[in-house]
Amino acid sequence: MKHERALAYGAFAIICIVWGTTYLAIRIALETIPPLLLTGTRFVIAGVIMLGVARLRGETLPSDRRTLANLALVGFLLVGVGNLAVVWAEQWVPSGLAALLVATAPFWMAIIEAFRSGGERMDLRSGIGMLIGFAGVAMLVTPRGSGGAWSVSFLIGALAIQIGGMCWQLGSAHGKYNLHHVPLLASAALQMLFGGIIVTIVGFALGEGPRYTLTPRTFAALAYLTIFGSIIAYSAYVYALAHMRTTHTALYAYVNPVVAVFLGWLILDEPLTWLSVLAMVVILAGVALVQTSRGRAATVAPPAEEAKKAA
Repeated sequence: MKHERALAYGAFAIICIVWGTTYLAIRIALETIPPLLLTGTRFVIAGVIMLGVARLRGETLPSDRRTLANLALVGFLLVGVGNLAVVWAEQWVPSGLAALLVATAPFWMAIIEAFRSGGERMDLRSGIGMLIGFAGVAMLVTPRGSGGAWSVSFLIGALAIQIGGMCWQLGSAHGKYNLHHVPLLASAALQMLFGGIIVTIVGFALGEGPRYTLTPRTFAALAYLTIFGSIIAYSAYVYALAHMRTTHTALYAYVNPVVAVFLGWLILDEPLTWLSVLAMVVILAGVALVQTSRGRAATVAPPAEEAKKAA
């Protein structure tokens, strides 16, 4: 139990740092790679590699239709909607602001848990935290809060990130409670592979193929996203999700924005206004209220939790 918990916290640390850097890499890769094929390429390659690793480790790959359907659904929600929404939005939304908009992830997880049978219930503190956090988002999407990036496309991108965040958390919850019997590496590999294949097919269908070009700079960004963002960090996320409470796993939203905002300002000269900094503080304050809320815990633990208690 102690060993599993230590590994889970180590995986969580990887998520916090590495995913904070991927917003910058996405922004760079988009210079010559269209969004759908960027997402599809990254996750198909990562999925194939992880599948090979899972097989070398002797993990059994699921073959029943129900499990495969759940893996495809989770991969679609996490990769095909959640991740793709951020990539698509970063065509107009600066990388640091995109990370701040993703910081509302714990709100969506708290809402999903509240509606799940036996899930953690929200209390007044959580509700106030969400109102504060979304007030910060409202500040961020104003002309001054956007640091000069404000446009109709910027607003649509910001909305897409919120929809993607909701779908990401929905997929995370669905995977936690329906895929606990699947070996972790195999689960992560198949989720990435299914999601990547779906997005790639759609990308080619929408005519992104002729626009797919690589430069040394964008190739390096794609390689970083594939190896660190997908293979390492995504696998760490699946592991942490299996061994930590879903609401605790969502805490990576605290660290990712800070890392992304700093790197965007340092490397891409993305502007930082006093209002965008204030919005970051307000959003993270709202997240803190939600995460420290003492909502009613689930009365019935999921199978994975029961197994850990019995160990």
